[in-house]
This record gives sequence, structure tokens and C-alpha cells, in this order.
Amino acid sequence: MNQAKPNQEYLEKLRKRYAKASKKERTGILDELVATSEYHRKHANALLRGHRGWKRSTTPLRRQRKRKYTEEDKRAILLILGFFDYISSKRLRSAMDAELATLRKQGHLPVSAECYEHLQTISASSVDRMRRHEPRTILRHRGGTKPGTLLKNKIPIRTFADWDDKRIGFEEIDLVQHDGGNSSGVFACTLNVTDVSSGWTEMRAVQNKAQTHVFAAIKHIRQRLPFDLLGIDSDNGSEFINDELWRYAVEEKLTFTRGRVARKNDNAFVEQKNWSVVRRIVGYDRYDKIAQVRLLNALYDLCSIYTNHFLPVTKLIAKKREGSHVRRVFDEPKTPYQRVLDSSQVCDEYKAKLTAIHNKLDLVQLKTMIDKAIDAIKPSKVPPGQLP
Repeated sequence: MNQAKPNQEYLEKLRKRYAKASKKERTGILDELVATSEYHRKHANALLRGHRGWKRSTTPLRRQRKRKYTEEDKRAILLILGFFDYISSKRLRSAMDAELATLRKQGHLPVSAECYEHLQTISASSVDRMRRHEPRTILRHRGGTKPGTLLKNKIPIRTFADWDDKRIGFEEIDLVQHDGGNSSGVFACTLNVTDVSSGWTEMRAVQNKAQTHVFAAIKHIRQRLPFDLLGIDSDNGSEFINDELWRYAVEEKLTFTRGRVARKNDNAFVEQKNWSVVRRIVGYDRYDKIAQVRLLNALYDLCSIYTNHFLPVTKLIAKKREGSHVRRVFDEPKTPYQRVLDSSQVCDEYKAKLTAIHNKLDLVQLKTMIDKAIDAIKPSKVPPGQLP
């Protein structure tokens, strides 16, 4: 319904009467203006008090919200995002809670006191708004697994649903190919080992998919784990389903299981890390030189410390079905390092060694070393020398 707009002369007379009137008379004047103009009572009251102009706006009145965060806050957030490899805002909020004071103490966060106070309390939603227009890296997905038939009947199948993910020491393992989209010839691969309970991830580059190289990499990674290895779960590739690894598991009393054929979700924990850790670091380029394998392993030594000590991860704790929609509930983000320290299944000796290592780390220095190591692996900077 169109409102009958009172003219300015009439409104000025009402204002004068309203200013001199008693409380009871003011109610009558307000009723008169509302009946004449069909304005909302609150708006009419504001007009009579002189708080609003007499012209009716065609759009609703919107008061601009006062901005709390400044450009300095945004620059600081983008700087910190670079330190933590541009992880999600919820994970970043957890990482800032753990490392913000250390970054400022080490001189890597030159911000004002007001900005630092804002960084301590800023929400993940506010961080999302600040980084809304930042570019995102899109990586392509490729992969390839040659089935292994040897001993498949002896190695029991484990599915994603029936795995007990609350005990530290059970690892999912997978091999990531670095073939650059061309699976012909010989190329390097990365063995990725992920702990199901804590999210602790270790990587080791191998010359090719030969059983002997993969087996040596598994033993090397076992020595690096800050807890006892209790079991391994793999896909059906021949690099894992073989007599050498089977005998090793039996001798060392390790649980050895495998996923179902063509069911990647059976190895969901390590498959996730294949992208979020390995591919984000080295991409999908082809690595087929001996020097590149050595450089990859030097890089992975740094990345192991960086991802496990500084990058929080979340874990799925429940699924709730609401009609046709399944809502997933995750726990609070924590770094794998924090999850290992919180676990009652890891002995105090391992925790003490891990804490001593963490206290000596410099996040920004470590990230700078990783960036230099990634740059050094580029094919144009590696001397020739093909893999055997």
C-alpha cells in the first residue's frame, strides 16, 4: 500500500505542537500522524522529534556496521596464513591459539598491540571474510595401482567402517606416483604413512614401485614414528601384497590388513593425506631422476616436522542423519603432535623426546626452508641422471 506522504509545512506544524504538548497530547498528535501518513509508529515518532527527514525513502534504512578489524589485521592474517600453508580458517584458529605467542616472541609477527589483541580473538568466520578473494590452488588428480595377487587370501580385508581409530599405532599406507601424467618408463613414488588415530603423517620417496624399495622405506618410516607401530593397512598393490612385507609383519607381530579392490574409502585417512600433504607439496610433476629422489627425501624430512607439529587436523566423531541429509560432526582441530601428547597410549619417554624437539622449532624458518627445498626439486634445476 502506498503511503500518503505529508508535506513539509504540515509536518513542521505538528512538530511545534508536539514540542509544547503534554504527554497525553503527544500521544494524540502521534496517532494523527500515523493515521494520516500510514507510517510505522516508531518512524512517525522520530519525525516529530526531528530525528528523521520528512521525505520517505524508497529503500529500507540500513545503518553501516562499524568495522572492528583493520587493514593491519587483514595483512597479519594473510601473513599467518602463509606460515600455515593456507589451511582452512577453523584449523588456522586452532593453530593461532597454539603458536601466536611464539611467533610474536620470535619476531615473525611485527604488529601493533591492538592488532595482536584482535588476532587472539578473531573468529574463523571473520578470517573467512578476509580471505574471500584470495586465489585457491586447484590440483588435478591422477593415480595408478597395479594389483597384487600374491598372498591376498592370507591378508584379511579391513573396511573403513570397522576400523578402531582410537588407538595410536595403526597406520594406513599408500604409494603416490610422480609420473607427470605419463605412466610409461620409470619414475619416483612417495610412500605415504598416516596414523589413523592421531593423523601423524610420514613420507619417503622411492626410486620406483619395486618391493625392495618400498619395504626399505616402510622400515625407515617406522624408526621415525614417535610411538610404537602396531599395524598397517594397505591397498591391493603388488608393492604391498608380497611375501617380504607379509613375513616382516608376522615376525614383528604387526597387524597387516588390506582394503577391498577399487574401494578407496577403505583407506580414506591416507588417501586424504595423499592430496592435502603430498600433492600440495610436490604437485603432479614427473620426477624421474636420482637427484630428485634425494631432494624429495630431504624435503619430506622438513615437511614431516612442519605438518605434524604445526598444522591442526580435525577428526570425524559422529554422523547424524536429518531426513535425507547426513550431518558430520568433527572434534576441535588439533595438531598430530598435540594428539600424541594427549594420548594415554604413548609412553612418557616418547612424549618427552617429542616435546624437546617441538620447543626448539621455529615455524617461519622451517617454512622458508621448505619453500627453498620445493624450488630446488624443479626439473630445470636438477642435474641429469635417470632412475634405474
